[in-house]
This record gives sequence, structure tokens and C-alpha cells, in this order.
Amino acid sequence: MAQEGTGLPPGAEPGSRSQAGASCPEHGLELGWFCAAHRRPVCGQCARLGGCRGHRVTALEAKAADLRNKIVDQCEKLQLQSAAITKYMAEVLPGKNQSALSAASWAREVVIQRLIFVRNVCENEEQRLLEKVHTEEERTHQSILTQRAHWTESLQKLAALRTYLVDMITNLDDHGLVHAEQEIFERTEAAEGILKPQESEKLNFNQKCVQSPLLHQLWASAVLSLEEVHVDEKTISPLLALSEDKKTLAFSPKKTKPYPDCPERFDHWPNALGTKAFHKGTHAWRIRVDKSCAYKLGISYGSLQRKGAGNAARLGYNPFSWVFSRYDKEFRFSHNSRHQAVELVKCPAQVGVLVDLDGGEVLFYDPTVCVILHSHREAFTAPIYPVFAVADQSISLVQ
Repeated sequence: MAQEGTGLPPGAEPGSRSQAGASCPEHGLELGWFCAAHRRPVCGQCARLGGCRGHRVTALEAKAADLRNKIVDQCEKLQLQSAAITKYMAEVLPGKNQSALSAASWAREVVIQRLIFVRNVCENEEQRLLEKVHTEEERTHQSILTQRAHWTESLQKLAALRTYLVDMITNLDDHGLVHAEQEIFERTEAAEGILKPQESEKLNFNQKCVQSPLLHQLWASAVLSLEEVHVDEKTISPLLALSEDKKTLAFSPKKTKPYPDCPERFDHWPNALGTKAFHKGTHAWRIRVDKSCAYKLGISYGSLQRKGAGNAARLGYNPFSWVFSRYDKEFRFSHNSRHQAVELVKCPAQVGVLVDLDGGEVLFYDPTVCVILHSHREAFTAPIYPVFAVADQSISLVQ
């Protein structure tokens, strides 16, 4: 008779003594059932009264049949998966390999063709610029020769006149001298038409003859390895605050930063200098400016005035500083109170400063698109420092 709580299916007997095969070590009965809780075969007695009482049990034969079906299903899935992999390896991978070879060959050809094109363009530009240099050299040389011939002739005229006047004084008596007054006057008046030599740009080699947007862009792209530029904390205006990472200068309209006063510090204009001076060679650095609508970036001599509200300490308004600046939507280059508007299609997110001390040139460029914003030639006579100013939000060095 079945008892309540056995967990056996209705009509199932607890089991009998096992004569062969696996048997329950506790009751000696055949392990004909499977306990789901313990995940093992049990006898009917364990299911009715033993440790599996009240647990869900199923016939071991049914459990095994269900497991066999699952294994068969899994084998079918593995077979389908293997077939898919075999097909992928046989059909897709060879095509991918061929496609990769073709794409690599095309990319290689594109690189070669484009570099050939760039090389040809560079060679043509080199030839064009060298011809312009030669033409300018010839023009300058011819101007000098013309001037030399002109002033040689003038010297001869002056020497002849002087000889004539000395002869008049030496050889003529008073009557003869008075009689020759008109002739002396006329010849002296002709000499007065010979003016003193004046400085002429025609006698100077025009460095602008080698200005080339293509050359500038290629040159700027080739020397974009950035300098480790740092802000000199001794120079920071009280209107500016330097971030903890020493890269960002933020503007504050009130002088709230308690910087100690020192001779190097700007006390009126919101300026700061870099720590390192550059004496020779080519140097470049970048500044992120997308958060500011009022800033100045560039270079200056160390002799730049630090104190007061005059132009001597105002960037771009003295002979000691060269800056690219933005005020709202207006951009310009400034040096020694001379300002040149810079027309831009869009506001740059970064501005690069590139200075060639040996070649005497400073470039301002947009490194994101490698476009020259402005270039200026200058014969630098002293070491230069990076210089920064911000009057709206903040600017940051890009290291």
C-alpha cells in the first residue's frame, strides 16, 4: 500500500530487492528512480521513506530516454554547426582571402600612385620656387648693377664739376670769374639734380617670392612633433588660474588668485609665458581653444614688459611679441601695434604655433586640417618664449 508523501508517481511500487545491476546501498533495492533534487538515481524506498521523500522523482528509464533524446538533439546541432563551419571554411574564407589580397593590392597601388603624384607636385613646386628665387636673384642683381652704373656716372659728373670749379677758381681772374658766373651757375644747378642715394626695396631680395601654401602645409605637417611646453607659474597674471595638471589657463574677471608678486609676473593683462626659451631650430606646440572666444597665442622675447596697462606689456602691441588672436568672430595677427585680419571659414578647435628661428618665420596653423592660418617672416634677434593670453573661459596646452 502506498503512503502519502512518497513522491512516487501514482501506481508506482516502492521497488524490489535487486538481484543484479546497481542497487541502493541503504535498502538493497534496484535504483529504478531519479531524484531531481539530489540529481542521482534512487530506489523506491528512498523515494517513499528515505532522504528523497517529498522530492520530485521520475522513472530512471524515462529520465535516461529523455537524456538520450537531448544528446541526439545536441549531436544534430553539433553536426549542423560543423557543417556550417565546413561550408564557411570551404566557401567564405577563400573568398575573403582573395578579397583581402585584392584590397591590399589596391591599397598598395593607391599609396604608390598618390605618393608619385605628391612627389611630382613637390618636384614641380620645387622647380617653380627655385625659378622664382633665380628670377628674384637676377632682378635684385640687375637693380644693383643699374644703381651702380647710375651712381658711378653721378660720381663722374660730380668729379668733373668739382674739377671745373677748382679750375675756375685757380685760373680765372676776377673779371673772368664774374663773366663765367652764368656758366658756373648752370653747371652747378645740374649737379644739384643728382640726389643723395636712398634706401630702395628694389635692391633687397624679396623673401616673399618663396611663399607657397603647399610648401608651408607640407613643412608644417612634417614637423608636427610637439615640444614639451609648460606655463611659467611665475609669469601668470592674477586674472588667470592654472589647472592642477598645469595644462589649462582659465580666465577670471576678478583678481582672486593669490599669486605672490614678482618681477616676472604680468600684473594687468591676462598673460602668461612658457618656461622654456628657444634659441635656434624649429619648434611647434598646440593649444586647444574651442572653449574660448577671446585669446592670444604666439611668441615673445623675454624682455617683454610685465607690469602696467601700457602697450609695452600688451601682446601684439610692441616690437617684442607676435600673436594670433581671436575676439568673438574676428581673427587677426598682431605685432608692434600693426594688425592684419585673418579670414577663416570656421573657428579652429586647436591652434598650432610653429617657429623656425633659423629661417626667421612663425606660422599659425590648424592641426586638425593642416591648414596655415597665417605666416610671418621676422629676423629674430633674441631667444623666444611661447606666450598665452585668455580673456574668456579657458585654453589648454595639448601635450
